[in-house]
Amino acid sequence: MNDRFQDDHTQNAHTPMDDATRVGSHHVGGSLAHPGQANPRQPAGRAGTSSRKEMRTDLEDSTRLGAYQSRSLAASKPLIQDKTNLSPLVTGSNEIRHSAPQGPTEAGPVRTCSDFARLFRSISENVSKAVVGKEATVELCITALVAGGHVLLEDNPGTGKTQLARALARSIDVEFKRIQFTPDLLPSDVVGVTFYDQTESRFSFRPGPVFASMILADEINRASPKTQSALLEVMEEEKVTVDGSTYQVPHPFMVLATQNPIEQLGTYSLPEAQMDRFLIRTSVGAPGHDASIRILQEADIKDRAGMITAVVGADDIAAMTQYASKVYCHPSIVEYAVRIIEATRHSRAIKVGSSIRGGLALIRCARIKACSQERDYVIPDDVKELVDPVLAHRLVLETETRLSGVDEHQALAEALEGVPVPTTEH
Repeated sequence: MNDRFQDDHTQNAHTPMDDATRVGSHHVGGSLAHPGQANPRQPAGRAGTSSRKEMRTDLEDSTRLGAYQSRSLAASKPLIQDKTNLSPLVTGSNEIRHSAPQGPTEAGPVRTCSDFARLFRSISENVSKAVVGKEATVELCITALVAGGHVLLEDNPGTGKTQLARALARSIDVEFKRIQFTPDLLPSDVVGVTFYDQTESRFSFRPGPVFASMILADEINRASPKTQSALLEVMEEEKVTVDGSTYQVPHPFMVLATQNPIEQLGTYSLPEAQMDRFLIRTSVGAPGHDASIRILQEADIKDRAGMITAVVGADDIAAMTQYASKVYCHPSIVEYAVRIIEATRHSRAIKVGSSIRGGLALIRCARIKACSQERDYVIPDDVKELVDPVLAHRLVLETETRLSGVDEHQALAEALEGVPVPTTEH
């Protein structure tokens, strides 16, 4: 590849060199000398002749070595300077456009739990126009969005997973990208790639679809583990590192991954480390009888999500996140969540219980659920209703448990029965 760079540079002799190569070719005797300018260290009579000779010699050297020098210097410094509080966004010209992350104003659009519930309902009702009869699943996805987490949708094809993701993205007026995972998908197809731009004689970074705010990772278990791991850093830290340079993703940022639970041929099961990155695992499911009739009556609508307009902005989501973090959680509720986590570790049916990350996710989601019901405090039912979608996918069952036909949901429910629920006496 180095020979190719050298040949391209030699054949295109009229192509202007970059600053690094130009400085190297005109560096004479430890000082910078521009073309046609005499070197102050030489006598005046020989300045012009000696300077032209040295320029020809240096120009020949730069022709032979300019490509390698330009390449090393370009690779040694990031193309996009790391700016504080700046996040790269994908533009139509395959460049990185920086903008300050949006956040709540000083007054803030969310001052009370009623304001929070109003925004939460507006998003839920708007998304429900595209995904009919699945209010519970929609609310879980919104909960994960406000909590800054990601969702794993396990369901059969044709249940509306893509419509759900697109409708949620359009309700918040953020960019949406879909990645179809296949066995030949490479990590660079997800996060982006650094390539040599011959027109500018430098290396440039072409961002991948992961730089959108809302990402649908369709059939994620069909890609190789190497490609699956490309999402790990961005899902946890909301940044991407490529060739030593780090780029921030937009805010809010959310990954909705799907996988088919009934077809496992040619798939790669997600490792436990990546399963733990998802805040919630849920399913859309088939619509009910009344919802199915309504959908068929509106069969002329081919793109239900395309009819949805934004009802909130990214700053509203940030304000909701900030307000939910201040919701009161009684120490007995916290102890209840800890006992649930410990029960998954001590259960005979469960080989590997939930980590402390699961407990943190449980408390964060419980606070958001309380706010959505216009309460500024958490009750035990908030935690209990979120145990299955938040913790079930984090468990690893014993072999005997699976052979007996018991799944993660049943094992978790059995472990939960032995945990006392806090009462007002506590």
